[in-house]
Amino acid sequence: MAKQDILNTILDVGIIPIVRTDDAGHALYAIEAIYKAGIPILEVTMTVPGAIKTLEKACDRFGDALVLGAGTVLDATTARNCMLAGAQFCVTPSLDLPTIEICNRYSKCVIPGALTPTEIMTAWDAGATMVKVFPVGAVGGASYIKAVKAPLPQVLLVPTGGVTLSNAGDFFRAGASAVAVGSELVNKRWLMDEEFGRIETAARGFLDTVAESRAA
Repeated sequence: MAKQDILNTILDVGIIPIVRTDDAGHALYAIEAIYKAGIPILEVTMTVPGAIKTLEKACDRFGDALVLGAGTVLDATTARNCMLAGAQFCVTPSLDLPTIEICNRYSKCVIPGALTPTEIMTAWDAGATMVKVFPVGAVGGASYIKAVKAPLPQVLLVPTGGVTLSNAGDFFRAGASAVAVGSELVNKRWLMDEEFGRIETAARGFLDTVAESRAA
């Protein structure tokens, strides 16, 4: 998939589900539930046991119907391995310039983590496709995004860490281009209890919230 098409999918959907589990099998169930809910994009974090293999299995299962990303990518070597496994985009928890460089070299989207305006602009100038603002909940949530967007309207921001169903709309009204959601969507208790339908229901709820906030 072309880099611009990946970005367009993220912008159109508006939500990036984060699949972070303690069990590779649970991760695949979560991916299935998210896809069934109508979200054609998600990231699998490198903290999932056998994460690379999980990416490969998900790619085999869904092909181009699902835009798969790799999350918690800490370095360029890991990013390259994820891309070889089928990842269409990489997300980092912190700012790592070599990771941005290698993703751009292979025409994949990269969403590095940053927090301060200086970090955000450093990431953007280095070639970030979007910038993950993390952990946004610890620094004011939507009000922080609004404050950052005022002087930096050109930067595509993806608030992460503290996004819930009740505040997701606030982030879009503050200027976010998309939001990333973890435990509020892929809840470990639901996975342990094999209540995969609850993930599907939550995913649809987030889709509705995104649509409503954008319409408003």
